Amino acid sequence: MRIHVSCHAGYREEETPRALKTQGGSIAIKEIQDRWLAPDHRYFRVLGEDGAVYILRHDTEQDIWELTFYKSKDCPDIRV
Repeated sequence: MRIHVSCHAGYREEETPRALKTQGGSIAIKEIQDRWLAPDHRYFRVLGEDGAVYILRHDTEQDIWELTFYKSKDCPDIRV
C-alpha cells in the first residue's frame, strides 16, 4: 500500500521517517525500532503513536514509500 511519509534529514542527509499518512489519517512515529537496507530499498520498523508496529519500505530511486506490514496492539499481524 502506497503511503505518504514525512521525514527528517539527519546529519548525513539520510531521511528518517517522522510521520506516516494513510487514508485513515496521520500517525506520528514514536520510535524507530529497526532499519535495514536492500539494494534499491530502505526498510524501517517503527512504532506509531497509536501503539501499532509498521514496516515501511522506501524505494530510493523512485522516492516512493509503501506500508508492507502492520500490527495493531489489539489485532493479529496483517501483511499488506
